[in-house]
Amino acid sequence: MNARRRPLIASTALAGATALGMLTLSACGEGGSSAADDGRLDVVASFYPMEFLAEEIGGERVSVTTLTEPGVEPHDLELSPKQSARLGQADMIVYLKGLQPAVDEAIEQTDVEHVAEAGSYTELSHDGTETQTLRDHPDDEHADDHGDEHGHEDEHGHGDEHTDEHTDGPAEEEPAEDGHDHGDGHDHGAEDPHVWLDPVKYAEIAKGVGKALEKADPDNAADYRKNTDDLVDRLGTLDKEFSDGLKKTDTRTFITTHAAFGHLAERYDLDQEGIAGLDPESEPSAARMKQLHTVAEKEKVNTVFFETIASDKTAKTLAGDLNLKTDVLDPLEGVTDKSRGEDYFEVMRANLTALKKALGSA
Repeated sequence: MNARRRPLIASTALAGATALGMLTLSACGEGGSSAADDGRLDVVASFYPMEFLAEEIGGERVSVTTLTEPGVEPHDLELSPKQSARLGQADMIVYLKGLQPAVDEAIEQTDVEHVAEAGSYTELSHDGTETQTLRDHPDDEHADDHGDEHGHEDEHGHGDEHTDEHTDGPAEEEPAEDGHDHGDGHDHGAEDPHVWLDPVKYAEIAKGVGKALEKADPDNAADYRKNTDDLVDRLGTLDKEFSDGLKKTDTRTFITTHAAFGHLAERYDLDQEGIAGLDPESEPSAARMKQLHTVAEKEKVNTVFFETIASDKTAKTLAGDLNLKTDVLDPLEGVTDKSRGEDYFEVMRANLTALKKALGSA
């Protein structure tokens, strides 16, 4: 009798364990919301610069995961079905439209209420006239308009009369044409998505993300405001360090494999010469390499920059032909154990050191 009942008991136990396991997976597995577990806001960021903002501003009030693992080229990211499901179950998404097509498409398929699109909080276009810096306006408008549910007004006076129907910020404007060759020639950032490399614009984005967090989690709005203000202050300090450090140099031109530094160059009155344009994997033409020889000699360039994620082969070839040095200039698309620092600020300061050395800073 007892022997006959053992299989039934075992089956019942197995069924219970299976049900418990399914509940556990639903609560904690990929695609689940951590907010249901510990009360924190569940935030999904598209790649490192967005992840950094969410963590710095959210602090202990948020649980942040990223879709782009360290060392992975963010431009080429393809989402798995699990990642897409994870995205759809987030409390809030922080991303930069236009950088990762797979992420853009996945977000369009979600019905997540709180979506912070970084490009909607700052001007992405460049016409060569924008030179304003954080230190020009010490008064932080961020504290003045927290009562506005969608409000965002940066130091350029751009308000939120127009809003993106799917984001917590003003509508993204079309990049302006500036007459520069953005593939091989001078690139001042008109089509450059690497806006986080300009501390001033990154601060504007931080303000927008902070407000989006306030809206998503109003009970902790005061914490988000404080963290945002602290981060903006730190970015203001970084901006001053770059401005002071690059004010007087022997040359204003730098050559880099990946033309990711248009916004940084625009901010600090430098000329970026990209070997391979905005695509870090593209191969330059023979004509472009010849042009760079001329630029290097005319502008007294002594260093060719490459980055940690992309191949350094082309940079070393050009440097070898011209007897130039090579060094790292990090576009900060991700932070790995090969990065010259553990976070955004450390890597940016390492970039500043490299630029000062290459440009002959006084």
